[in-house]
Parts: sequence; C-alpha cells; structure tokens
Amino acid sequence: MTKRPLFVLTAFAAFAASPVHAEMAPWEKTLYDAALKEKPLTVYTAHYNTDDAAALCAAFEKKYANLKCNFVRTTAQVAYQRLQQDMQANAPVASVFSSTDVSHYPALKGKGLLMRYTPHNAASMVDSLKQYNDKDGDYWVTAAALMLITYNSSQVKEAEAPKNWTDLLDPRWKGKVAIGHPAYSGYVGTWVVLMRKLYGWDYFTRLEKNQPQIGRSVNDTVTMLNSKERVVAAGPEGTTLLSRDKGNPLAVVYPTDGSLLMVSPSAIPKDAPSPNAGKLYMEFLLSKEAAEVQVKSHNISVVKGVAPAPGAKPLESIKVVRPTEEEITKGIPEVKEQFRDTFGV
Repeated sequence: MTKRPLFVLTAFAAFAASPVHAEMAPWEKTLYDAALKEKPLTVYTAHYNTDDAAALCAAFEKKYANLKCNFVRTTAQVAYQRLQQDMQANAPVASVFSSTDVSHYPALKGKGLLMRYTPHNAASMVDSLKQYNDKDGDYWVTAAALMLITYNSSQVKEAEAPKNWTDLLDPRWKGKVAIGHPAYSGYVGTWVVLMRKLYGWDYFTRLEKNQPQIGRSVNDTVTMLNSKERVVAAGPEGTTLLSRDKGNPLAVVYPTDGSLLMVSPSAIPKDAPSPNAGKLYMEFLLSKEAAEVQVKSHNISVVKGVAPAPGAKPLESIKVVRPTEEEITKGIPEVKEQFRDTFGV
C-alpha cells in the first residue's frame, strides 16, 4: 500500500484542528465536511451587482477554507430562464438560486423543484422580514433593499426633485426620466405591480408621455443618471448611494407615498449538484459576515445587530410599501405584456 507523505498528513491534521474548524457548530461542521467532497458551489444571483456578488463569494471562501464559490450575476428573468433550461436539459449548474422576482419561487415550488431546508441562522433574521419567508421552508429572504426616486444632483436641485411617485408624471420631466424593464428586472416588475395597484395603469399611460429612457436592469438607471442622459429615475437605493460614495453627483428621495421594499429570496434547487455547499451558502447569507458585506453597498441587513452604512436611513425610519406575494406572482406576467403594449419595447 502506498504511504502518504508525512507533510500531507501533518497539514491535514493542522487543518482539522484549525481555529475556524474548531469554532463550527456541529451542524455547520457536518455540512462543511460534506461540502468539501462536492463540486465547487455555483450561485445564480440577481440580488446584487457583480462587485457585490464577488465580495459575498470571497467572504464565503474566507469563512470556509478550501470551498470554492462561483457566481453568475444577471437579471432576475435571465437567471430564471437559465435555471429552467438547466433543469430541462438535466444538466444542473446552480446549487443556490437568488432572484429578485418572488413570483419565481411559488412556480418552482409548485413543480417540486426546490429542496426544502430550514437554515439554522434563520433565527437571527430581522423580525419584520420573517413574514416573507416561505411557510414550508422552500425559500428564504436573504437580501432586502429599497427602490425609490433617484436623481442627478448636479442637474436637479434638492428642492425641485420629485417628492412622490406621481411627481414623475409631471410634464417638466419629459425626456428626463429613466426606468428599467419589468420583463428583465424583478425590482422593476415589482415596482410596476405596485404602481398599478396604487394608481391604476393610467400611471404608465401618463408616464409614457414623458418619454422615459428604458433600460433592462434597475441598475441601468444609475448609469443613465451618471451620464446625464436622464436626470431623475425610479431606481435602487443601494446602487445609487454606492455610486454617490464614489464621487458621482447622485441623490435619493424616499417618496412620501412609500419606498418599495424589495425582499429577495434564495433557494436550493432540488437537483443541486452541490447540495451541502448550497445549504452552507444559505446559512452564510443569513450570517453577520454576509450582512456586513451587504450593508457596505447600502443594502439592508436581513439579520439583527448590523448597522446600516453611513448616510443610509435605518429601515424603521422609512415609510415602505410592498405588494403581497400573491399580487406579485399574479401581477408580474400581466404587467410585462401591458408594459410592452404601452411603451412598445
């Protein structure tokens, strides 16, 4: 029998007794040891921009030595389409699916395509967000953020900026508004459902008259504001404030009729190629380490005890609104068609 070199055995013993390994809870160590035998983890995510997704993977790898985290960052609808194509081809890639469109999850759950798992770290979630978890444990809120009114502060004075969502319909913003597209972005799809609920489809009939520039992702609005192609937008709080931190003249308005609270779940596909790594990543997304990465980009911490980034308002001080899961699930397919009919794109 071939003997292993002594240095290999010594290195393994040192690793097994390392402080990080020793600090793991028994359930965590069990998942970790099983994950070490699996393929590298791949995450399909629409929750963050590319830099944030990379930062989360890096933090995961730092916490769990010798585990590799890969990610595919795209819009919610593209991620969902890609996941479905993988499943139909019986060639699974993602072990975690993170979408900003909550309507994806009941559809996957109804077909039995999600792995039921209750994270141990779910107990540390912010209490007000727990209501958005799946009651059966098929998917869990792992990211939260706000969609609100944004503007280029070098082009628009604070006193003149829109104060509520209906202000974007004012003719003075004709040719100056930026929005995303509900057929690509879960954020935008949910926002369109909310506006329809609050003001009827007439809201978009009137908005169309202001000739908005329409991107795909909600984050495209940040690019449009920075380039001065448009000066006001229905945009994301986090990406906008992060761009402001880099020196760009951007600002946000928390609308008097309510900022849209976006809660974005994650789930483990039933055929996940790395199920134990997937479970461990779900635990990680509900950990303090992940929350500290998220708030640096002005996302809202989903776990207790993590302060918001400097300059960001705490969630409890903001008026938020959100459609129900049923309204979103039913409404997004409807508004995609209505949006195309109204805006011609």
